[in-house]
Amino acid sequence: MNLVLLFEQDFIAPGRARLEGRRLAHVAGIHRAAVGGSLMVGVANGRMGRGLITRLDPTTLEMEVALDQDPPPKLPLTLILALPRPKVLNRALAAATSLGAARIVLINAWKVEKSYWKSPRLSDENLLLQRVLGLEQSKDTVLPELRLARFFKTFVEDELPALMKNTLPLVAHPGAADPCPRDAAKPVTLAIGPEGGWLDAEVQRLVETGFQPVDLGHRILRVETALASLVGRLF
Repeated sequence: MNLVLLFEQDFIAPGRARLEGRRLAHVAGIHRAAVGGSLMVGVANGRMGRGLITRLDPTTLEMEVALDQDPPPKLPLTLILALPRPKVLNRALAAATSLGAARIVLINAWKVEKSYWKSPRLSDENLLLQRVLGLEQSKDTVLPELRLARFFKTFVEDELPALMKNTLPLVAHPGAADPCPRDAAKPVTLAIGPEGGWLDAEVQRLVETGFQPVDLGHRILRVETALASLVGRLF
């Protein structure tokens, strides 16, 4: 945790916040926080600064908060991500957040098991937690927009054209004729398929919508590895 992300309910008075639970355990056990010390803090969707610890016991940490920095800018990236396996979802969502994606859409695909959509990891609480973990890692405060699209055809036809407007739309697909470009000069909409890959019909539907298939090389990568590699090339 490189930044303690605070929410409105953490403030007990103007400029004064209280931590309990997971964040308290982390800063006490990992950072070895102590009264008089300070922590890098930020307010969700707001500014960043320092928190001076004024009270610390096994159940509570209180601090005086001063916010004097803006968060880092988001990447101009809309990520269309085929819903990963539940045990991969947490890593992928935290990674996409820490990389700075402005918008994330979890979408269905033929090779996405129907049971994935019933996973408790798709609860609002867990989806928020994974994005918070990504922000804490990367010293950011602005939560990426997150949407769930359970119907591929409906999303591609009805919603995707507006999302990809005025962007460079790319679909990652092993074996595509063109390599992924480097240093994109405009906002990007990037579609990454499931671990088994997109169906050719799904790629064709995205191409008809305006997407360009791009290849990342000869190796087949895990979702979170492909995500980092693609974003590194594009930005």
